[in-house]
Amino acid sequence: MARLAVAAGLYMASSITGHADTPKPTIVLVHGAFADSSSWNLVVTRLKKDGYPVVAVANPLRGVKSDGAYVANVIRGVKTPVVLVGHSYGGSVISDAASDAQNVKALVFVAAFAPEKGESAVDLSGKFPGSTLAPTLAPPVVLPGGEKDLYIDQSKFPGQFAADVPAATARLMAVAQRPITDAALAEPAPAAAWEAIPSWFIYGDADKNIPPKTLQWMAERAKSRKTVAVEGASHVVMISHPGEVTKLIEEAASAN
Repeated sequence: MARLAVAAGLYMASSITGHADTPKPTIVLVHGAFADSSSWNLVVTRLKKDGYPVVAVANPLRGVKSDGAYVANVIRGVKTPVVLVGHSYGGSVISDAASDAQNVKALVFVAAFAPEKGESAVDLSGKFPGSTLAPTLAPPVVLPGGEKDLYIDQSKFPGQFAADVPAATARLMAVAQRPITDAALAEPAPAAAWEAIPSWFIYGDADKNIPPKTLQWMAERAKSRKTVAVEGASHVVMISHPGEVTKLIEEAASAN
C-alpha cells in the first residue's frame, strides 16, 4: 500500500508538472504590402518577453494563393499550436494559409483584409469610401510578363501609411518598403479560414489604406471574438500601438 501511495503521488506530481510545462502556442506573424517582417519588431519583443515562441514570416507579396502556400509550409513545420496573425494584405494570406492547417487555433487580423472566397483586396478596399491609397502610389515597376510591382511614393508614405509613427521612423519605412504585385491585390481569395477558425480583429480608426468602416464590417462578418478600434491609429497600428496589438494576440493565444 505504501508503494502504491508513493507511486500515485509521483504520478500526480508528474501530471501536474506536465500540465505546467504545456508549451505556449507559436505566434506566426505575416506582414502585408509596403512593409516587411521588421514591422512586427515591437510586438515580437513583447511576445518573446512573455514567453511566446514567435516566427515573423517574409511574405513574398506575389499572389494570395502562392503566398498562402508559402505561409502554410512554414506553419506545417511548427510543432505546437499556432496563432496566425496577418497585417493588411497579410490577412488575405493567413486566411488562405490556415484553410488546410491542422494546428492553427486562432487568427488575428491587424488592420487586415478578411476576404470571403472570391473577394479580393481591391474589392474590399472599395466597399466603403475612405481609402486614399491609389493617388499615393509611385509609378509602377513593370515586370516580365506584364505584371507590375507597386510602391507608395516615398514622399507620401508617412502621411498615407504611418501618420502616427515618428517621422524619422516613417521615412525609413518608406525607403525599405517591399512592393506587392498589382495581381496580388486583385486576386480572388481561394479560401476563407475565418469561417471555421476563431478570429480577433484590431485596427486604427484613422486608417487611410483600408477604410475603418470596411475593417469593422469584416470583423462583424467573421463573428470576431473581440474587435479593438484604436483611436487615432494609422494603418500600421502594430508599430504605433504594439502594446494593444500584443495584448489581443495573447488573448487569442490563451482562449479555448
